[in-house]
Amino acid sequence: MLGKFAIKASRYGEHCVGVFFRRSREDLKEAIERSRQIYGPIGAKWSEQKKWWTFPNGARLKFEYLDRDADADNYQGHNYTDVFFEELTHWADPAPVNKLRATLRSPTDVPCQFHATGNPGGPGHQWVKARYITPAPHGWQLMWDDFTNPFTGEVIRKNRVFIPSKLSDNRYLGSGYVANLYQSGSKELVRAWLAGDWDVVEGAFFDCWDAQRHVVRPFEIPEDWTRFRSGDWGSAKPFSFGWWAVVGDKFKTPQGVWLPRGCMVRYREWYGMQPGKPNVGLKMHADKVGQHLAVLEASDPKLIGGVLDPAAFSEDGGPPISERINAELIKAKLVPFRPADNKRVPGRGAMGGWDQVRGRLDGDEEGLPMLVVFSTCIDLIRTLPALQHDPLKAEDVDSDMEDHAPDETRYACMSRPWIRKPPADEKPKNVSGYKSMADRSDADSLKVL
Repeated sequence: MLGKFAIKASRYGEHCVGVFFRRSREDLKEAIERSRQIYGPIGAKWSEQKKWWTFPNGARLKFEYLDRDADADNYQGHNYTDVFFEELTHWADPAPVNKLRATLRSPTDVPCQFHATGNPGGPGHQWVKARYITPAPHGWQLMWDDFTNPFTGEVIRKNRVFIPSKLSDNRYLGSGYVANLYQSGSKELVRAWLAGDWDVVEGAFFDCWDAQRHVVRPFEIPEDWTRFRSGDWGSAKPFSFGWWAVVGDKFKTPQGVWLPRGCMVRYREWYGMQPGKPNVGLKMHADKVGQHLAVLEASDPKLIGGVLDPAAFSEDGGPPISERINAELIKAKLVPFRPADNKRVPGRGAMGGWDQVRGRLDGDEEGLPMLVVFSTCIDLIRTLPALQHDPLKAEDVDSDMEDHAPDETRYACMSRPWIRKPPADEKPKNVSGYKSMADRSDADSLKVL
């Protein structure tokens, strides 16, 4: 990107003005040092105070960091011919990135362009993949967005393109660098970087997820299995609802997959996302959501319950979201929602929701998964494997990511807590560190389900 701007600056001179973004000030240092090696020898002058280069013909490139999403508002009214984002997947939400597109304008008809680089992984993996990779996985194919001018009715077309850049394309990085990657200890990182594989996520929170084990083809669920639903509310962000069945006796699916007693099967989901726009909600009214839930359950066997994000039960100057949804469910003679257990990580005497999800994915003492997903539940399959660790709290997921379907999966697991039974030859261990539960005045008990 630095080289491309130098070429463009030589063509358009003072009319060429660019801005180069990284997520943090620290990340920006490396880009600035690299720019010194390229721009210094061609006569450009660096201003340490302003953090910009001025080329001999008057072209300018400034360096900025965009730490908080709200910082994008500071650039309203700016004019740039080129906007650069280095490591685009570091931004969990495309909103601040898209705001900067409004600064692309030139009164002298210099072609205006948005440029970005990125690697698989990171908080923004899902939206970057959806916009640039999924529509044209092999790259080099123009993709088009159509917009209508509300004043003239004119249809405006803007194109974008994914340009694959694999390690094999870089002749300056030899076998030594490849060996270093292999020594990183992460097979996901090696696959992602060597092969440019956007279906693998390095540093995933649920590294125990395996589509071969956890995704099953739909089958007819026995009527005597317990069923319930879970939900995570969203308006500007997507809402997510999942329907679950609990395996009775050990069961073999028509495809030959064994499911143990107590295994949770996600057999349906409803995800409120704008088509093609990950992490952007439908802004659907709560009563409409309740009505559609009633339609989806019209022919289902009766559910025993439903758990919903506790935030939906809060009263902020009006009826809570849950009350409006439940009113429609009750009208249809369906079971209403109750508040879900929202504990994310383990605390004193309490289970953590993410541990419950992980435990079920790991499976029972025979190695069989305790949670499986129908292949039709594409949004949980899409978002759960992509979740990464919170950089400030390793036991939690990065909540800036698209975590709505995983959240309601967490609520579902917390509504039916499960603990793996120890092997017959292994004595139960007291995880508290005390010799026995009797040694504790505030003893808690754990029930193996």
